Amino acid sequence: MEELVLCYNKGCGQKFSPKDNKHDSCRYHPGVPVFHDALKGWSCCSRRSTDFTEFLNIPGCEQGEHSNVKPAEPEKKPVDTVIDLEPVSKPEPKVVKPIAAPMERPSADEPKVRLEMKVSDSLNQALANRLKQMTVIEADDKIDPNAVAKGASCKNNGCLSVYDNEDSNLATCTYHPGIPVFHEGMKYWSCCLRKTTDFNSFLSQQGCVDGKHVWKKKDDTEKKVVCRFDWHQTASSVTISFYAKVADPTKTFIEVNKVTAKINIVFDGGKSHFEKFFVLRGIIDPATSNVVLLGTKVELNLKKLEPGSWSSLELPAAQQNGLE
Repeated sequence: MEELVLCYNKGCGQKFSPKDNKHDSCRYHPGVPVFHDALKGWSCCSRRSTDFTEFLNIPGCEQGEHSNVKPAEPEKKPVDTVIDLEPVSKPEPKVVKPIAAPMERPSADEPKVRLEMKVSDSLNQALANRLKQMTVIEADDKIDPNAVAKGASCKNNGCLSVYDNEDSNLATCTYHPGIPVFHEGMKYWSCCLRKTTDFNSFLSQQGCVDGKHVWKKKDDTEKKVVCRFDWHQTASSVTISFYAKVADPTKTFIEVNKVTAKINIVFDGGKSHFEKFFVLRGIIDPATSNVVLLGTKVELNLKKLEPGSWSSLELPAAQQNGLE
């Protein structure tokens, strides 16, 4: 068995096979470490960190071949040196770009602006279908107020059945009597505890109890609800997804300043109203942020003013100073 050798390129430190050493096998830093004002980084790339472990884990910014040759130790000058009278031109020192200081956090009391909203084709279609159903119901003067519109979905959690005719009432409804739980990346129903990390797999989980379909809720007037949401980020942006079906573009709005976001979503045909106030962990640019209304959710896209990673979506409660 071929013995592996250690790569001495800065930032690599992996063992490799000399026979399989290719021109892009190694990711390394060609520069030197830079430590300035508690920030740590490499002269060859712009990434910086205050944590030494994170600094050691910054991936290399160039690719090349692995090298098992140790870097040469700096030469020590002998005690007795011979003075060279020949003028020697010294190379100009390499200029290291200074590390920019963190931005000062703006006040949460700055004026808010209402973000631009984009309505997707999927939402336009869902709104058109809902309007068509309402028109059919209103056209019949003798219609029973308790009648169910054809195509209405069952309101029980996890049931995907839709109403076709009175025979639909005789079909068994398989649903989840519990509530959705989202904890440490896992998603599941409190009634059956079938855990998954994938949201689509969670939504497709078959119910665990049999019963009767519920085509209409008892109270169809607008009411305050808690809306589920997830968030993810890149180095330059944050996206928050609110799972509000068929949001009303005329009543839904989101207002932000550089460090806060006020959410107001009316959805489910105007029956549900969700409000929330965020004190954001980082600083955003309201001018380049926007909202997209989809058929099944509302996406809030926030542009970061400072590239990097947020450790959490919101500022810890102890640092919010009662801003809510």
